Amino acid sequence: MNRRVLRRWVSNGMVGLMILAVIVAVLPLVFILLNLVIKGAGSLSIAFFTRVPVPAGETGGGVANAIVGTLLIVGTASLVGVPVGVGAGIYCAEYPGARLAKLTRFLADVMNGTPSIVVGVFAWTLIVARVRHFSGLAGSCALAMLMIPMVMRTTEELIRLVPHSLREAALALGYPRWRTSLAIVLRTALPGIVTGSLLSIARIAGETAPLLLTALGSQYFSLDITQPMAALPLTVYQYATGPYEEWHRFAWAAALVLILVVLTLSLLARLATGRRFTLNG
Repeated sequence: MNRRVLRRWVSNGMVGLMILAVIVAVLPLVFILLNLVIKGAGSLSIAFFTRVPVPAGETGGGVANAIVGTLLIVGTASLVGVPVGVGAGIYCAEYPGARLAKLTRFLADVMNGTPSIVVGVFAWTLIVARVRHFSGLAGSCALAMLMIPMVMRTTEELIRLVPHSLREAALALGYPRWRTSLAIVLRTALPGIVTGSLLSIARIAGETAPLLLTALGSQYFSLDITQPMAALPLTVYQYATGPYEEWHRFAWAAALVLILVVLTLSLLARLATGRRFTLNG
């Protein structure tokens, strides 16, 4: 009886420790969100989303150029990073013993641990210094470099979790290897891959250092990605380090908008993916 009581106390104690660990892990996020809402929500208005910044020292204006710039830069980076990362992940998972797969896996792990400022310097040297021109496209290339290894490693690990029996069944039915990987294996792991891709997008959406060295930023509204372009992380950095109280309030509001954009895209993608697989199931 004493042993049962002891085991119950130990079990309850471990459950309590896990609950405490979850609370400790979630509390910083809750505090950050509350802080952003308290300090940034008051500056949100229609003008904030539809107008461009006003000259320094004046009141009013908005960050419409930064919002559009973030969507263009991150969207272009995703168009490159997601397909390349998923393709590389499929190859490394399906041919784990190949020399190219081992080398790619090693390089991806190194890239995942590389500071973003180093990637920004590399993109500046490779693109900006050669063409002698800052641009949103250079920023997209820098963000894609950060995104590819994350998507690749996530895709590889998720594809490895797919049971081999599915591959064997498809091959027994006459499916070629490439079609089995794309139609069976990839489809099975797709929800996790979408989640991993969204996490990668959320990661690069908040990067500032690579954009400082590539996109540079702009006070004007522009849809030309080959020109210097504003982005929300750049706006937050500029306003947060500026001398004006108005800029500080806009920095909190821009940070809140950045979080809301990432959250909205994540929720829409999760809902679309869940609905698709519910219908297929």
